[in-house]
Amino acid sequence: MEFLPYGDSALLINFEQKIDEQINQRVIALHQALEISGIEAITFLIPAYCSITVGFDPMRITYEELKSIIASFAEEEANQVSKFPSAIINIPVCYEPPFAMDFDEVSNHTHLSSESIIALHTSTIFRVYMLGFVAGFTYMGILPKPLECPRKAVPRLKVPTGSVGLAGLQTGIYPSEAPGGWQIIGQTPLTMFDPDKSNPSLLQPGDRVRFKEVDTAEFERIKKLQSVNEYRLEVSNE
Repeated sequence: MEFLPYGDSALLINFEQKIDEQINQRVIALHQALEISGIEAITFLIPAYCSITVGFDPMRITYEELKSIIASFAEEEANQVSKFPSAIINIPVCYEPPFAMDFDEVSNHTHLSSESIIALHTSTIFRVYMLGFVAGFTYMGILPKPLECPRKAVPRLKVPTGSVGLAGLQTGIYPSEAPGGWQIIGQTPLTMFDPDKSNPSLLQPGDRVRFKEVDTAEFERIKKLQSVNEYRLEVSNE
């Protein structure tokens, strides 16, 4: 674990720089410990794949003081890694046109049929590693190697809300309309981010996710149920 200054009012805590489940579990555990630490000078916390950015009020604490406080319990707390969640959250996705805007591009790059792309995407249990980019955007991994593909050479100015994309060995869901360069292979009817809720993000770091293929009719049915708060998220234990 490495501490680095990050401007004049933040510090960066780096773990080993790679996408790894156990490292990410340590990040989440330390983030949770800092949230309940009672360190009043902390102004914000941003957990990522293998790092945490900690904002602080320099009028109340110095960088060195905060570093010393965090270091005094960080290793102990970070090693109290919670058990990997047993629950799997099932996210419905329609992979049909017009939702699968980049199927041809993904197919040409991977040399896989649309059926194979869907089969690989829906048969993998993904981990939510972090939220970022826009509020509620989920960075999930790790894609099966055959599905690995680069971001689009020219990003879109507008990616529709709920779009499910691929980038490298990651998959993710756009919680709102936004610019983006991920390869879009489908769309979920679920509301992934609701700012009016006390916990606005549907998914949280550490969650396990499986995508479930639905057709257009089922997509519209779920969307209508969501609009009147009658859709119940499917969660399974395995």
